[in-house]
Amino acid sequence: MHNIKSLREKPDFFKKKFEERNIKINFDDLINLDKKNREIIQQKEKLEQERKIISKSKDESQFKKSKEISNEIKNLEKELYNLQNSINKILFFLPNIARSDVPVGPNEKYNKELSKVGKIPNFNFKPKSHHEIGINLNLMDFDTASKTSGSRFVFLKGNLAKLERAISDFMLDTHTKKFDYLEISPPLIASDEAMFGTGQLPKFENDQFEIKFDEEKNRKFLIPTAEVILTNMIRDRQLKKDELPLRLVASTACFRKEAGSYGKDTKGMLRQHQFYKVELVSVVEPDKCDDELKRMTSCAEHILKELKLPYRTVILSSGDMGFSAEKTIDLEVWIPSENNYREISSCSSCGQFQSRRMKSKYKNEKQNDFPGTLNGSGLAVGRTLVAIMENYQDSDGRVTIPNVLRPYMNNLDKI
Repeated sequence: MHNIKSLREKPDFFKKKFEERNIKINFDDLINLDKKNREIIQQKEKLEQERKIISKSKDESQFKKSKEISNEIKNLEKELYNLQNSINKILFFLPNIARSDVPVGPNEKYNKELSKVGKIPNFNFKPKSHHEIGINLNLMDFDTASKTSGSRFVFLKGNLAKLERAISDFMLDTHTKKFDYLEISPPLIASDEAMFGTGQLPKFENDQFEIKFDEEKNRKFLIPTAEVILTNMIRDRQLKKDELPLRLVASTACFRKEAGSYGKDTKGMLRQHQFYKVELVSVVEPDKCDDELKRMTSCAEHILKELKLPYRTVILSSGDMGFSAEKTIDLEVWIPSENNYREISSCSSCGQFQSRRMKSKYKNEKQNDFPGTLNGSGLAVGRTLVAIMENYQDSDGRVTIPNVLRPYMNNLDKI
């Protein structure tokens, strides 16, 4: 979240940066609300000081005036409450601003390719889609899932279910043993405060699966990504400098309504309401965010290299980044049936944006400050399964298991 003082002091700078994020804001309204808010705070403080002086007086004639002042203070407090709500309604919907090295543009057309890695397979037959392969092997069942749960769900069976689990275990083992991430098994339900902290609420409420607890007033949501629950582990905390960097990893189910994707990827597993993802989260000193983003991205890339899957890296434009991000690097894996690259990981630096919303601080040499937070997929498990099925398919419709996954599959070489 943005500091109103910073917006007040540099309105032209922030207006330009928000326009880069496709956000138009009437700064005059915000500044006027802030000005009135500060004026009333000053009035309230003056009255409180006056009441304090009266309270020390033994003059009974002043007691009536003290009561009148108390009533005035109550009225000002109500006005302050309404003003702060009006200011927050604007601030809560403002995204993070893009770093200076982020390409400026309104959408994905302005994303910039950084590199291509790996060799695209050259099949001597027409490659099938992953859902064709899975259905033909009788290991993927969308019809039954549609009956039990609705569209955008799937049953994986037998060795395909085992392969999905193997992918997740391989990723967790790599990130914990090779890259020193701490494995976490977190809750899959997040409070509205947690969802606010990482930026899913209030702007993207319609994308979330809300669940009802009759006995509780607080709202609860199924996590759209483990980023929410892992990052909020530092909410309302005062961290010590020697606790940083903090690096966490979790493999969880994720739940999304995909409200804006009607008609997209209706077949197969590329866009599901429920999917599995290995999530990486880092908490660092704010000036270390850029180095940590490079590290996190390389950790995700390592998985693709070990699996020998062709991919490319892309830096997202200012208009295509997520709400909380200041800079995002996407990894896109090759999908033969589409003759195209598709996102399999998105690694983002959020700077101090989320830690401000979560009221999380750390103590550096001089003062308390907000730490930097980062998150990334390491990788999306379902899309990794899709990529393996399509890039490792044989002409007979079977799928070769990548070498690094065979120890997790009882040394099975094909399914």
